[in-house]
Amino acid sequence: MDVDWQGDLDRWLAPFVAALRHKTRARMCPLYVAGLIGPGDRKSVQPMAARAGEVGYDQLHHFVAAGVWDSAPLEAVLLKEADGLVGDEAGFLVIDDTAQPKKGRHSVGVAPQYASSLGKTANCQSLVSVTLASREVPVMVGLRLFLPESWTDDPERMARAGVPKDRHNALTKPEIAIEEIDRVIASGARFGCVLADAGYGSSGPFRQALSERGLMWAVGLSRRQTVYPADVDLIFPVAKTGKPRKYHIPNQPPVSAEALLATAKWQKVSWRRGTKGRLTCLFAARRVRVADGHKHRMLDNRMQCMPGDEVWLVGERRSTGEQKYYVSNLPTDTSIKTLAATIKARWVCEQAHQQLKEELGLDHFEGRSWTGLHRHALMTMIAYAFLQSRRLKAAGRKKKSLGPPATTKLAGHKASDPRPLHATSTPTMSPL
Repeated sequence: MDVDWQGDLDRWLAPFVAALRHKTRARMCPLYVAGLIGPGDRKSVQPMAARAGEVGYDQLHHFVAAGVWDSAPLEAVLLKEADGLVGDEAGFLVIDDTAQPKKGRHSVGVAPQYASSLGKTANCQSLVSVTLASREVPVMVGLRLFLPESWTDDPERMARAGVPKDRHNALTKPEIAIEEIDRVIASGARFGCVLADAGYGSSGPFRQALSERGLMWAVGLSRRQTVYPADVDLIFPVAKTGKPRKYHIPNQPPVSAEALLATAKWQKVSWRRGTKGRLTCLFAARRVRVADGHKHRMLDNRMQCMPGDEVWLVGERRSTGEQKYYVSNLPTDTSIKTLAATIKARWVCEQAHQQLKEELGLDHFEGRSWTGLHRHALMTMIAYAFLQSRRLKAAGRKKKSLGPPATTKLAGHKASDPRPLHATSTPTMSPL
């Protein structure tokens, strides 16, 4: 380990410390972040304070859980630093969620709920994550707790956990994600495309909110989602009896995404090199209109959603037999290889989740409050961004002896990024 990493950390943290605008907090912040990065398996407050030797448990706990200070200025600095590291018009903003298994029921937001990262229902906290990424390098910039109904329906429980008043109304994960995306946009951070799994992409309002903001997106979709072929026409049938129809209706019935691609042409596509060679899967893509428009009552008295905007429907068949479906508003001339590479770029957030937990103790916080959980999560993201900055510097030094940088294209944007860092396996998050 580089013996001078702590000196580098102090210099790198200077803008964060300045944003705290308080002498004691300015001392606690570097100690907390250094405790997350440094040695030791457990990254909760008590063992970090014991290892530091410079500060007591009470002081460090007060800083993260009870001190009166605003996280927003530090979050703004984190976004600025992340943009400097990986911001790129050809990059990605990845939306996902990560689960933190918990025992008991008193930690804020903990409840039996489905955890996509665990693939099952578990007693856990679930946080919506936002990751800025380019060149296969992720920097996480947002972690926001999702509150299930068992919490939002219990005002006393919310008050005991210190949940802010403006968070007492129930919000879905896609709604939390849109709030976070707006925060990233307002910061000026650069990215070219929003990525998300089917937990978000299957929400019509989520996709529509992205489009309303003028964003490009490629998101997962339920195989059961009904879609129309792109050439569907809206007709105005003449009623034989009764009142004349007021609205146009589709001239074709919708079918599931799975059924529409079942007869499509599937082809083997390789999107990047992994540790064991090129990564390939079978993909198929067709232009469709998702059935997520306004609802009309049909002649047989069924309620049917009208066609939405024209988009790409993409299917993936994995070697395991598993099939996945996606939808994207990338341009009509986008190649299937670019569609596949864009969809698969979401993997970097899973890498970030793993490293934040295994290396930096994201899930080690033992407090129960809303404030403490979010401040601890913010400190882990700051620590992670610092380590990524060192990794990029080290990779930059190595690249000086290489030839001209490779470039790629996404959605009409020219990529200005240098040669990929080949982050195809989970790297160590030591301070290099």
